[in-house]
Amino acid sequence: MRPGATVSRSSVHHRIPNRHRGDLLVLGVEATLLVTAVAVGAMLNRAGVGLHADAAPLYATWRPHLGWGTPAALAIAVAVVGPGTQWARTARWGPLLSVGYLAAVGWTLALALVDGWSEGLTRRLTPQAEYLHEVPRVTDVGRMLAGFADRILDFQPDSWSTHTAGHPPGALLVFVALDRVGLGGGTAAALACVLVGASVVVSVPIALRALGADGAARAALPFLVLLPGAVWVGASADGLFTGVVAAGLALLAVRGTATALAGGLLLGFALYLSYGFVLVAPLALVVLALRPGGRGAALLAGATGVATVAVAFTVAGFYWWQGYDRVVERYYQGWAADRPYAYWVWANLAALLLSAGPVVGPALRRTLHSACRAWRAWARPPELTAPTPRASGSAPGGELLTRVAVRNRRVGALARRVETLGPTVLLPAAAVLAVLAADLSGMSKAEVERIWLPFTVWLLVATAQLPAATHRWWLAGQALTALAVNHLLFTVS
Repeated sequence: MRPGATVSRSSVHHRIPNRHRGDLLVLGVEATLLVTAVAVGAMLNRAGVGLHADAAPLYATWRPHLGWGTPAALAIAVAVVGPGTQWARTARWGPLLSVGYLAAVGWTLALALVDGWSEGLTRRLTPQAEYLHEVPRVTDVGRMLAGFADRILDFQPDSWSTHTAGHPPGALLVFVALDRVGLGGGTAAALACVLVGASVVVSVPIALRALGADGAARAALPFLVLLPGAVWVGASADGLFTGVVAAGLALLAVRGTATALAGGLLLGFALYLSYGFVLVAPLALVVLALRPGGRGAALLAGATGVATVAVAFTVAGFYWWQGYDRVVERYYQGWAADRPYAYWVWANLAALLLSAGPVVGPALRRTLHSACRAWRAWARPPELTAPTPRASGSAPGGELLTRVAVRNRRVGALARRVETLGPTVLLPAAAVLAVLAADLSGMSKAEVERIWLPFTVWLLVATAQLPAATHRWWLAGQALTALAVNHLLFTVS
């Protein structure tokens, strides 16, 4: 620049946005959504509207506090944001997954211990509304399964507790099984939720790598470690559910019929952990569509696994569709009848934002941009030969065969377009679809910060679209979000 030359404000403004204007704009939208949800929630609570969430949009109470988990959480955050980010790009695969898993377990436990060992872990799953309340009442598993649906509705002497009634019997069976093998009580149950929930740090990268996105797997792993939703993984049953779903999808992605069968069995069991996991179907279909080789066999094996679990529960006497019908009725026997849909249908997204972290909006924006760019590259499909009129004397059915050939070429071109988008676009897109369906259904009014965790972790696959140079800043924002939530609020599972 010449001495004495000046730089106009407009030229500086023109250069800066080329890199980050879109991300900052989305970040501003996120902040506006969150502030609005908190402000409107506070006003509705003061007015006596039945939100049944003191710190709406989160199901929590305001209670600023510190705990002996605070320094551990800070240390892990600094380690991941600092050297961990670079190491994830270059480390050998085995050590990376092992260290990543240990870091996720440590992060989740540290956040839980901000509330103390008892309030943060041991007593999380023991209140009357939780599963452990019902475990001593299960003396015969077969009889419990056969009569499970009859005890879903409220206001009867033997009604199930809130969480047990709101889910299929698989959720209760997990904690009954832990009790039967000598791991009963709140501490063992909470630790099981943490250990299984933290496994998403292994499952999601394995799925991405199996689908040919090794770089994306490495990029997403630190974001999965510092997941703000770890506040609810430790400890709620939804953390355990998240680990089961992620493992099922990872097995479905890995090459081999046996792994696809195992993935189907896990996803089938997931249907009996939560009725809402029918919405995992878009994720499973994306995995199968992108899976390298043997897609037909994998689809058959996966479907066989799901069907095997469904048949087993049905033969045992629990009919999934009957349970769901009664759960809808039970849902409106409780707080859902008071909670206003007009607030929660958009405030749920603010709660999701606090669980997924501020990075989710900019990451999804860049994912959408990548999808549009890839689709434009395919804007002109291969020129397709139009069917020509059948000449006299030509073979009968020739025109029909030509039409079929053209249609098959069009289908093939569309399939190639979809494959071009890749897992870092299609998996977050499937998760967005699942979240929107759950939100609009009205069956998820509040508490989605934990209920939607199985979809949240797949939204974070979109972080692979962010420039590598910005990862540390976004990771710092993720860590600060989790620390702020856990230190300002006392969250409830």
